[in-house]
Amino acid sequence: MRHVRLPGGDKVPVLGLGTWGMGEARSRGPDMVAALALGIDLGMTLVDTAEMYGEGGAEELVGKAVAGRRDRVFIVSKVYPHNASRKGAVAACERSLKRLGTDRIDLYLLHWRGELPLAETLEAFRALRHSGKIRHYGVSNFDLGDMEEWWKLAGGDVTAANQVLYNLGRRGIEWELLPWLRRRGVALMAYSPIEQGKLLRKHALRAVAKRLNATPAQVALAWLLRREGVIAIPKAARAEHVRENRGALDLALSPEDLAELDAAFPPPAHAEPLAML
Repeated sequence: MRHVRLPGGDKVPVLGLGTWGMGEARSRGPDMVAALALGIDLGMTLVDTAEMYGEGGAEELVGKAVAGRRDRVFIVSKVYPHNASRKGAVAACERSLKRLGTDRIDLYLLHWRGELPLAETLEAFRALRHSGKIRHYGVSNFDLGDMEEWWKLAGGDVTAANQVLYNLGRRGIEWELLPWLRRRGVALMAYSPIEQGKLLRKHALRAVAKRLNATPAQVALAWLLRREGVIAIPKAARAEHVRENRGALDLALSPEDLAELDAAFPPPAHAEPLAML
């Protein structure tokens, strides 16, 4: 397993486990817990969740999956913008900790920018880190202007990660945001790395996958995983999908493969607004 080093020295796997959409259908809970546990066993020890996912249901599933192996897992969770006040973020974090069944969250993110002052959210994050409830903090769905504003605030310059939509079909961040993050050592967490399955129907992706005896999902993930400072967090609710995603780490894309993908999914030619789902 390859790793990304976060500010502060922690190393996390480049391929993790996403949980967006989990925790909503309770009848599938045991299968999802088993899939997460399998991913952890396969080395995908970063698990991303949020209080929003299933209104806490996903965090409960993560808590069950990491029970007995908490020290092996790097847990990421996110706070709603409307909960991100000085007192609200602390209370939200306490609720997440209870659902996760743990005493700390390894990386706590502001899910997206809301109406509350960023300085207030940062104050809460710093207090949570001081108390040991979180180990690192960061943001999600922040464009360049948001990042620059956040970075200038007290404590903003130790931000560990920005989690954004990034995949073959959504490359706008390569123009400004991704280089800005790299210069400052901030990790980029790519959510929806296969665009909720929509990318898998693209002819060019399928053609490369066929030539490599791989799946389109594996090619899309391998394309992301070769990029410096990028962590991919695909969701996989079934064991077979977990194993498929893990196989992307063993896939090597040639210069010809990359050129073919660039032709079908060209990099940005100018600045673009941050895409979100």
